[in-house]
Amino acid sequence: MRPVPGGAVVQPGMWEVGMSGMAVGLSVFAGLMVSLVFRVHVGIGMFFAGSVAFLVMNQGDFSALLFTLNNLAYARLSNYDLAVIPLFMLMGQFATNGGLSKSLFRCAAAFIGHFRGGLAMAATGACAGVGAICGSSLATAPTMGQVALPRLRAHGYSGRLATGTLAAAGTPGILIPPSVPLVTYAVLTQESIGKLFMAAVIPGLIATFGYMLVIRLNVLLDPQAGPAGPRVSWKDRLTAVVEVLPVVGVFLVVIVGIYGGWANPTEAASIGAAACGVLAVWRGGLRWAGLKLSIIGTAHATAMIYMVLLGADVLNAGLAITQLPVDLAEWVKHSGLAPLLVMTAILLIYVLLGCVMDSLAMILLTIPIFYPVVMGLDFYGLSATDKSIWFGILALMVVEIGLVHPPLGMNLFIIQKLSKDVPYLETAKGVMPFLASDLLRIVLLVLAPGLCLWLVHLNA
Repeated sequence: MRPVPGGAVVQPGMWEVGMSGMAVGLSVFAGLMVSLVFRVHVGIGMFFAGSVAFLVMNQGDFSALLFTLNNLAYARLSNYDLAVIPLFMLMGQFATNGGLSKSLFRCAAAFIGHFRGGLAMAATGACAGVGAICGSSLATAPTMGQVALPRLRAHGYSGRLATGTLAAAGTPGILIPPSVPLVTYAVLTQESIGKLFMAAVIPGLIATFGYMLVIRLNVLLDPQAGPAGPRVSWKDRLTAVVEVLPVVGVFLVVIVGIYGGWANPTEAASIGAAACGVLAVWRGGLRWAGLKLSIIGTAHATAMIYMVLLGADVLNAGLAITQLPVDLAEWVKHSGLAPLLVMTAILLIYVLLGCVMDSLAMILLTIPIFYPVVMGLDFYGLSATDKSIWFGILALMVVEIGLVHPPLGMNLFIIQKLSKDVPYLETAKGVMPFLASDLLRIVLLVLAPGLCLWLVHLNA
């Protein structure tokens, strides 16, 4: 007999019928993947998969399962750190419904819109800013698509470059803090939210500037794909800067507050949400209808996230009983496989999963399996904390690639639906150069972990 999460006791019943814990774990995980193919909600799928594993390994003892579920639900949903998620979601809702995303695009376009490809570059920068505020690339794509796509098309940008840019450009924003998936990863792995936020800054900036370079190369090869826009006067540029300064100020207050130690993540998120709400009302973009929409949107998104979190906890408890994560980590550790080869295989799995799942669901589903494997290997002599942070940033970068990877990338369908006159194939072709940039960035970060750890160590 051995204890498991939630205080239940496991009977070694499966060994008596000749079925190992790993076999049970692999079976329920395979069943979970099949259920996802048939569009079962990932939170519900994980809940039932974990429950089945728990019951099978515990000889069908429902009382032990119910006791564990009771403890798991309270332990998870009473976690103070999780309060940061609805606050960041509310902050993003205020920014989106209050029209703050338009200010970011206007400011960027005022300075670089008169260059060839400048408006597409401005959209990329604005997408990074909106993604940082709202914490979701799936929310960034439609938001910036509605703002930037009509202007890009009106200025003669090709459908391929316009839609490809907007489909890809929202993904780096998930790295630039604050980021809900990073908060979730921190909660699951007991890492510092502040350190993960700082580790994500440089990779997020590399991604954004890499996309801008891709746009520049596109217009050099085909000048008609991204014509130059009109030059804006310095008076208008100054006005655009003044409009966007409060938004930048909110971002800096949140990040500096967290990393500087004068506010924990929940307090900083509260300040950010309140400040974005005040800005949206003051700027005239948020009225009663927008406020109601923001609150309802936050409630829906938070409920979904919490349900997935609870399902992930049940799955983790079931897999813990089967010992699948531990046994898999031990097998990989003693298999003789090179650590970088194992990491490459994990990242490829994330790319494939990203075609059918969102980033948060992938993080919750895979971290219990992959995290022990990664932590059991040696990468460049990194400490346990550095390795955990590095893997979190890598995982988040790769899961976002799945959202724009043809043929099933979800962002492609979102942007294609907004554009209407651009065929899906053109959007898919337009995103391929950005995927090449992503590949180079991932290789760079795999080979040079210091790119994401430098800021973390700077004030250590």
